[in-house]
Amino acid sequence: MYPPSWTWSMATKILETRTLLHCFVASSKRKPNFLNARSHFLSTKPNTPHVSQYRKQISVANLFQRYGFPPSQLHSFVSTNHFLMNSNLHDIEKSLAILLSFKIPHKLLVSLVTECPGILEFGFLKKWEVCFLKSKDLSISPLVIKSVLAHAKRFQIDPDGFSKSLKVLKGLGFSEVTMRKVLEGFPRVITMKKSEIHRRIEFYMQIGIPRHEVDWVLNLYPEAAGLAIENRLMPLIHEFEDLGFGKELITKEIIRDPRILSLEVGELSKCLELLSSLKCREPIKLRIFSDGPIRAGFEVKLRIDCLCKHGLIRREALKVLWKEPRVIIYDVEEIEKKIKFLVNTMAFDCVCLVEVPEYLGVSFDKQIVPRYNVIEYLRAKGGLGDEVTLKGMIKLSRLKFYNLYVKPYPECSKMFGRFSGDVEVRNRHPAGLWKLFKPQMNSDSKEDVKNMKSFMEGLV
Repeated sequence: MYPPSWTWSMATKILETRTLLHCFVASSKRKPNFLNARSHFLSTKPNTPHVSQYRKQISVANLFQRYGFPPSQLHSFVSTNHFLMNSNLHDIEKSLAILLSFKIPHKLLVSLVTECPGILEFGFLKKWEVCFLKSKDLSISPLVIKSVLAHAKRFQIDPDGFSKSLKVLKGLGFSEVTMRKVLEGFPRVITMKKSEIHRRIEFYMQIGIPRHEVDWVLNLYPEAAGLAIENRLMPLIHEFEDLGFGKELITKEIIRDPRILSLEVGELSKCLELLSSLKCREPIKLRIFSDGPIRAGFEVKLRIDCLCKHGLIRREALKVLWKEPRVIIYDVEEIEKKIKFLVNTMAFDCVCLVEVPEYLGVSFDKQIVPRYNVIEYLRAKGGLGDEVTLKGMIKLSRLKFYNLYVKPYPECSKMFGRFSGDVEVRNRHPAGLWKLFKPQMNSDSKEDVKNMKSFMEGLV
């Protein structure tokens, strides 16, 4: 029998020895795996096509960035247009140099290449460069070059057809200014025959527009050169006549603003029907019809198009105008500014205008911006209990909005402006004017006193 102390020490030594042997064996097993992995890594070839494609993509993006293209758009632009990866980088650079030689404004050049990237084909641009150099005596503007290049690339138009169309337009008696405007706004004219353009000129002259005024019409509304006569222009003129407008008034309105020809058949009738059902103050209605009913209906059409462009359907746009007729009085540019502020800054959807059309009827600088600044300040400070909707921001009266959001917070007074202590509220009338309207006190004569006494005695 061994003593207990000796047994315990021997057991401890055996356990330590086994642990050391186990660690040594485990480490010796892991070592070959590490060497095999390292040798496998060194012997494996890199994915060469993937790396070269990535480097090509970076090179193309750097090239466009060097020519002034915004870096934020380059990744999506290069990745979506795969033909750039298969193109010669030197040819892309030569194409960009040709486009710059046309002196197209930078923003328009970026939009042209972004919307029509196929225009970067070097052979295509080289042909058109020669064509534009030959037509240099016609003073072709950079905007004409931009429109014609995009149209020619989409529809595979040869430069020879462009030269022929220039001769056709010049042969029809158009001035250089009108030719330039038509080519800028309606490049499809280069695919039209001489007889088609001539027929439209004759139609405008038949409805009472003089020949020199036809140039003016096409100058302001180039798309008028391509409107179909039987399916568009004739039914539109008949609709004007059925609404009770005479030929002289129709001709006068077309010359005044040729964009009236952009009305669809039946569109003016619906706009006038909306105007006749408006329930608004008389001064607003007088301002709407100040330039005549045709112009009033066309202004409604312009605002409907503006609202539909920002996501509303036609029925919703009509509802907005019917609920808030002041929108018809504001310029389209002012409406655009309000909608952009609503979507981009205030982070509301454009559909909110159907529920709160008053947003488009109030002043942008005096009401919309100050109220938004106050609400944003209180939101950042944590002073708002519930989230303020567009309805709660716009539909409140000025005094109620002031009492609710501005008065408890004196620092918001300068943001709001109205009713603040720093703003001096001027009276409409000078002080003491009421005294001039006070009736004069006339003294009673003896005869008046006698008559009153006799009258009172009769009553008693």
